[in-house]
Amino acid sequence: MIEKIIKEYLTAQGFSSFLEMPKTMPQGNFIIIQKTGSSISNHIKSATVAIQTYSNSLVGAIELNEQVKAVMDNIIDLDDIGGCELNSDYNFTDTTIKKYRYQAVFDITYY
Repeated sequence: MIEKIIKEYLTAQGFSSFLEMPKTMPQGNFIIIQKTGSSISNHIKSATVAIQTYSNSLVGAIELNEQVKAVMDNIIDLDDIGGCELNSDYNFTDTTIKKYRYQAVFDITYY
């Protein structure tokens, strides 16, 4: 499960990360990881994964997004990951919970 691999990796890098929105809203900065699509070709798996960075300020969400992008460059060091490319990133502020949010979308190849 690629989401679990990414969550464990980001948590080990010091990020507060979740696979779904916690029932109790975390204080400060945190990350939500969501797989938005996947495929398999010649027994090699690929997934499109959105990593949403939340903060109390827009600048905080942007900075956290930049930190996540830098760390995700090195996820290929894991044995299960064959490749990781940034597809796009953008402001994705969550108006329903009134939290600033940025989203980075990655195309990941894994085994």
